[in-house]
Amino acid sequence: MASPPSASEIRQAKFTRRLPDALTALAGPAKGTVSLPLHLAWSGLTEFDLDQPRLRMSCYRIVLAEGLHDDLVRFLNKELLISMWPTLRTLISRDVRDVWESAYTELIPRPQAAA
Repeated sequence: MASPPSASEIRQAKFTRRLPDALTALAGPAKGTVSLPLHLAWSGLTEFDLDQPRLRMSCYRIVLAEGLHDDLVRFLNKELLISMWPTLRTLISRDVRDVWESAYTELIPRPQAAA
């Protein structure tokens, strides 16, 4: 008899179901102001200026943690996500990070070359 899934496996399955088929589906804006709906930004700030690095990082953290499939493709931008990922991956939950890096090899950290 198989053991029941762990809490982490249940959380990861929830995030996996939300993923787009490919990062190219992420068609969100790369600049300007984004207004997140209340089902995403239910506590605090709802408008984010993507030209401000801290606000951009906050917006992406919220969308990755709370967003459903349609939110991910609407609010995230492939190029921004890839460029921000080395820092962003340290600011999101392990479950979200593991799901995204398992699904998209372009997000897997590369070993730093020796100087």
